[in-house]
Amino acid sequence: MNRGDHLATIAEVLAGTTGAKVPYPIGIRELEVVRSEMVGTGLLRLTLGGPELAGFESHAPDEHVRLVYPDADGTLRLPERDGFSLKWPRPLPISREYTVRRYDAEAGELDLDFALHDGGYASDWAQAATVGTRVHVAGPPGGVVVPWTYDRYLLAGDITALPAIARWLEMMPAAAAGWVFVEITDPSQEIELTVPEGVEVRWLHRGDVPAGHSDLLEQAVRTVTVPEGERVYAWISGEATSLKPIRRFVRDELGLSSGDHLITGYWKRGVADFDEDDDGH
Repeated sequence: MNRGDHLATIAEVLAGTTGAKVPYPIGIRELEVVRSEMVGTGLLRLTLGGPELAGFESHAPDEHVRLVYPDADGTLRLPERDGFSLKWPRPLPISREYTVRRYDAEAGELDLDFALHDGGYASDWAQAATVGTRVHVAGPPGGVVVPWTYDRYLLAGDITALPAIARWLEMMPAAAAGWVFVEITDPSQEIELTVPEGVEVRWLHRGDVPAGHSDLLEQAVRTVTVPEGERVYAWISGEATSLKPIRRFVRDELGLSSGDHLITGYWKRGVADFDEDDDGH
């Protein structure tokens, strides 16, 4: 990939009729925490900055970066630049993926939202982080670029998908239409969203049902009917096992082709570092 080729590809996809995954040149940066705040009761937002953030690439709502942590003995083993990609050491270092919630080149800030849960490595790290805490950030390796020519958009997920859904909504044209379903524990986890007038948002409250064990998201997605002759793009993420029936519904009942949807497991019950589609390594 020549530098700048991905920008031409992004422009081509945006001018086309279906979504496509576009790779970017991947970098590794050492950044530091400049701010920390809760967003609702379920997300902790860390704002990262520093001189090495210059030149960061951000183009798609679902793109992610990978935070690289020291080994248990304190050794930091980082990937090395290899052209426009990264060569990772083996065995792989401890790392976790997070959605790019916001990148502001002018302010020199990168926001990452962490879904808090007990015993999560990155969740614990984020809660312990203070202003000045440093971390190495790899990526984004690319993102799914989707043209704004669809008649409607279907976005759905649990709280781990909420940062990407929020960014999706911010990037949509004002005239966009569609449905958004977000499964959370209770109303305290609801957050402010920038929503086009034609998009319906439904918060699904799971209550005491453990995360990843509810069928609320599936039942909500099944209420979607596509008007005759309209084109829909679907983006759905969350717990991998619970997405299987949703994937079948989107493919078989809504009839969406591969270029018209992306359904990705962000995590899996009982798996500490799950990667359904691991671009970062």
